[in-house]
Amino acid sequence: MKEQLFKIVDAARSQGAQYADVRFLREENEILTVKNGRVEGLSKNTDEGFGVRVLVDGAWGFSSSPTLALWERVVREAVEVARCSGLARKAGGISFPGRPAVIDHYRTPFVEDPFAISLEQKLDLMLKADAAMREVPDIKVARTSLGFLRIEKHFANTEGSYIRQDLLESGGGIECTAVGAGDVQKRSYPNSFGRQQLTGGFEHIRAMDLPGNARRIAEECRALLTAPTCPSMVTTIILDPTQLALQIHESCGHAVELDRALGMEASYAGTSFLTPDKLGTFRYGSDIVNLYQDGTVPNGLGTFGYDDDGVAACRTDIVKNGIFVGYLSNRETAAEIGHPSSGANRACSWNRIPIVRMTNVNLAPGTWSFDDLIADTDEGLYLITNKSWSIDDKRVNFQFGTEAAYEIKNGRLGRLIKNATYTGLTPEFWANCDAICNEKHWGLWGTPNCGKGEPSQIAHVGHGCAPARFRRVRVGVA
Repeated sequence: MKEQLFKIVDAARSQGAQYADVRFLREENEILTVKNGRVEGLSKNTDEGFGVRVLVDGAWGFSSSPTLALWERVVREAVEVARCSGLARKAGGISFPGRPAVIDHYRTPFVEDPFAISLEQKLDLMLKADAAMREVPDIKVARTSLGFLRIEKHFANTEGSYIRQDLLESGGGIECTAVGAGDVQKRSYPNSFGRQQLTGGFEHIRAMDLPGNARRIAEECRALLTAPTCPSMVTTIILDPTQLALQIHESCGHAVELDRALGMEASYAGTSFLTPDKLGTFRYGSDIVNLYQDGTVPNGLGTFGYDDDGVAACRTDIVKNGIFVGYLSNRETAAEIGHPSSGANRACSWNRIPIVRMTNVNLAPGTWSFDDLIADTDEGLYLITNKSWSIDDKRVNFQFGTEAAYEIKNGRLGRLIKNATYTGLTPEFWANCDAICNEKHWGLWGTPNCGKGEPSQIAHVGHGCAPARFRRVRVGVA
């Protein structure tokens, strides 16, 4: 493979490319779903192919194929695309600083290979969780899912780099729907929209204990049918980590993608209010808000060895003591502002050109225990598990809904509340963050469905956080 890939980039250079790289990917994917006591879906497939990216006279070109034998045609096409793209390039073209060659092999650490676990064991676990949910009255739909992904990736470029990565992901989850009392409610565990996913092996599935949590989730789902509706008011809220992870994703993660901030990404999902003139001076949040990107944190869904520019994964600050200080970037966009790349250039497949994507965008833990945080809150809502989200194309004005909430009265958790929503403006919201739980409550959450780009790319990204409190938030917005 190494010899073949170097042959490809050498051919691109001989045809006029100042820089070229090639990525070969082989993916194995397995997804299982159980619904109402029956196996609803079982798919296991493999996919492979390669993509060639070239820089010719300051413009990018890209082409790909599932057949490595067609590499000569793919190289010609990539060079031709670059030359055509050059007709519309900006003055001076793309800046792409060189880097030293890297020879390395990265592997995702894991304990149990999920592809070595028998289908019978997986289905037994899923059916037990399904049965436990359906024991609860009014549960009309119970669904359990497991998903596993293995990627073998080879990368080579004209700088002499050759990097192999063997990546592994495991995910799972349960969800149920209750119908009754003129209402329909849903609850999920450990996360909404299918499953929680991390890098690593089947040990993550065992740690979730889906059968052991199934009845509890189903009972809460049923209780939501008769729970009071979230009132409309301005109050204090505490976000659980699953909801806070999505808050970080939407109001910070996408906002600090440097291609958005530079106006290079706009047509699909907008740009960003965090433009380069704000870097180092703009107050994003309160003094206790520290956000950072980290492609190296163990088990993160955005954890890897090297990005698709051949840059090693790293940790960089995004918000430091409330001040906006850094971006998610790749070699091209970082050069635009005179900064080093944060190692965030990622393509979702062999047939997509890499773009700036999140790695793991995390909120650093604070000092509070969860019990003390509740006890310190006279009145408010504790919001759990995302149900809906909406945010404008500058990443400022947002509204979120959660599957469940609990009333907080006089420092105690009280009644279950349904249909909870909250809204805000990003800088005001984070400025009102006055407490974050400590590292004992901190964990990583995977988002395996992050969309961006045209043609669309679905990335797997992660967020680490602990419960946090926000003051003066409007809730109960219909």
